[in-house]
Amino acid sequence: MTEKFILEKRLLEQYDKSYEGNGISGERIAQRLGELSKIGLTADNGSNRPGFSIAENEAKELIKTWMRDAGLDVSEDGAGNVFGRLAGQMDDSPVIMSGSHVDSVPNGGHFDGPLGVLAALEVAEAWKATDYQPRKPFEVAIFTDEEGSRFNNGLNGSEAMIGKANVEEKIELQDEEGRSFKEVLQDVGLSVQSYADSARQLDEIEFFVEVHIEQGKRLEKEQLPCGIVTGIAGPCWLELTFDGEAGHAGNTPMDDRKDALVAASEFVTKVSQLPRQINDSAVATIGKLHVEPNGVNVIPGKVTLYVDIRDIYKETRDELVNRVLSLSAEIADTYQIKVIHEEKVRVHPVPIGEDIQQLLEKALLEHGISPYKLPSGAGHDAMILGGKLPVAMIFTQSKNGISHNPAEWSSLSDCVQTVQVLKTFVESLQHDRK
Repeated sequence: MTEKFILEKRLLEQYDKSYEGNGISGERIAQRLGELSKIGLTADNGSNRPGFSIAENEAKELIKTWMRDAGLDVSEDGAGNVFGRLAGQMDDSPVIMSGSHVDSVPNGGHFDGPLGVLAALEVAEAWKATDYQPRKPFEVAIFTDEEGSRFNNGLNGSEAMIGKANVEEKIELQDEEGRSFKEVLQDVGLSVQSYADSARQLDEIEFFVEVHIEQGKRLEKEQLPCGIVTGIAGPCWLELTFDGEAGHAGNTPMDDRKDALVAASEFVTKVSQLPRQINDSAVATIGKLHVEPNGVNVIPGKVTLYVDIRDIYKETRDELVNRVLSLSAEIADTYQIKVIHEEKVRVHPVPIGEDIQQLLEKALLEHGISPYKLPSGAGHDAMILGGKLPVAMIFTQSKNGISHNPAEWSSLSDCVQTVQVLKTFVESLQHDRK
């Protein structure tokens, strides 16, 4: 039994065809998700299409054929980003763009990325079926290497398109096999120079909207097919080192210790309480610690840990960063040890404009869906484009919130309702916004 048959059949088994109409075909979406699932298929029926790989390239080539069949003019830039363009009645106008990516993490799922690409393409297919030509040109985008699983450095395609890529840093990257960024680009017919030259004139683009699976449980709990993203959180990563004094676990009295792990433990507990004091959308996570000397009978002398701090608003995210740093200093002082920190990453959050959220609300209501708003804690190509352009995101319900895993799942009924909302929303953008 082939994977295409398994995925397509599973999608169609409980599909409610009443959500079709307006030229949108659930069967076509299911068939295309099934075809893509065969590319980079793993033994666990997952997906393995690293960025800048032959498998990612094969997936893009397949979608190019579907783009052409839908009447789109297809082009590819020097970073491997693919664009399928549908002419508008006012074809000199800046384009409305929608899409996502088709690369995956190792042994990932079949919806993270591909759903956003196929949703955008299905809008073009629906317009073709109903003889509708948009007033403004429309582009379906496939961005290269969003996940970054190869170099632990993602969003490479969207960064290149907006001219944000730091090429000098990227040419120093190596994958697990020791192959350089330059060598990997050459595998798929690209070069460092073509990558560096792929920045686009951003005045050619009016707006970008991305459909993506939620990768969380909020929509499932609300029993809703899709929801409105209020903003994309910008992460700040801090490395903190609590430096105490190692000693013998038996001969050092409890009142004469400088235990770095005890201090770090109090810090971990209190950090988890800070976000709710600042903002409902703020989060802070400590997921990695290194204890030294890490012996059973040795008082920990040094603990290095990492704090991942995120929010969709820069001001509150930065306030949380400052509160975390102040807390570390207070705890270090209490335990008479030292603490130092180094900032590893700080990315600007991308809040979605209220006017855009209102348009999305109207689109959901038009299809009988209660407008539910939620933040995106994960990064997406829309986050990169949102630094330069107006953007929006629509989340599709994820079963059990599972993502980056072969068990990743969004029902076809939910996917089709999301495409209906996307189509209505993109059509609303055909009118000039005040």
